[in-house]
Amino acid sequence: MFKKKWRAAFLLLASINIIILLILVILALLPADKSADSVGSANEDVIPFQVTTNKEDLTLLINRYLEKEGLNGPVHYEVNLNDEVELFGYLPIFSSDIEMKLTFEPIPLENGDLTLKQKSISIGQLSLPVSYVMKFIENQYKLPSWVNINPDDETIDVHLTNMKIGDGMAAEVEEFDLKNDQIRFNLLLPIE
Repeated sequence: MFKKKWRAAFLLLASINIIILLILVILALLPADKSADSVGSANEDVIPFQVTTNKEDLTLLINRYLEKEGLNGPVHYEVNLNDEVELFGYLPIFSSDIEMKLTFEPIPLENGDLTLKQKSISIGQLSLPVSYVMKFIENQYKLPSWVNINPDDETIDVHLTNMKIGDGMAAEVEEFDLKNDQIRFNLLLPIE
């Protein structure tokens, strides 16, 4: 009787071991599950790297980019980031240069681009229509190809996703909150 119980217990334990071994072999042979979280991006041709910065560093980067790319040209301008995006420049009127300052509200778009909505303008003591000044900027200032000025809408579209940063890299805005100094971009590195 003791041998029968021992034998039954042995066969039960051996069966459990065989079942566990079969489950482990089957799980090892199944392909890995690729979830959306492990890929990180809907576009499988690029790898996104998140970059966080602040207003001061981004202001330096923007103005160095303008200088390096030769985008200041004969009419000098620069960008400053405070609680708004500020564009400083000069309007050549007759024989003198008049200081100009435009402020914009940055609006991040779903596609990773940025729209700058014009908020205020100051041009010395002159009172000029905003659309006129924006047309002047569009015609006189040398802007990157990925920046479009819309004088009628009083906006500037910054197509960051079209900006090439070298070796085919691009960028997209994740967050652009100047009041809280929260600025995040994704750098998109192409997979070759």
